[in-house]
Amino acid sequence: MNATLLLRITIAIILLTHSIFGMFNNGINDFGNLFLNQIGFAPYGVLLAWLIKLSHVVAAVLLLLNKYVKLAGFVTILVLIMGIILVHFQEGWFVVGGGRNGMEYNFLLIIVLVAIMYPNGFKKDKIQE
Repeated sequence: MNATLLLRITIAIILLTHSIFGMFNNGINDFGNLFLNQIGFAPYGVLLAWLIKLSHVVAAVLLLLNKYVKLAGFVTILVLIMGIILVHFQEGWFVVGGGRNGMEYNFLLIIVLVAIMYPNGFKKDKIQE
């Protein structure tokens, strides 16, 4: 079993559930219209919201297939960092408990993605002689 399999499955489930439900309950359109357009992304807020959620779906599939893991990770980390900057930072650290809608969850997802992308750390691969 690959050392990152459980983490990849877990992140894929999170990315899929965070994306797919919004596709069917108008959540993505609302995020685009009621948030992104309002903070300066108009008239592209809805398109941007859909691209973000579709990137999550693609990343989840790639993580499950264990293909292009670093690319999927980098794109998702970029989205998560932008989520921290635009949404969560102003709410503080805690998602619940000591606050609401904070950045701790995104931080955890970013660190797990880094662990998936670099399961052996950041050491350069040694050339075998």
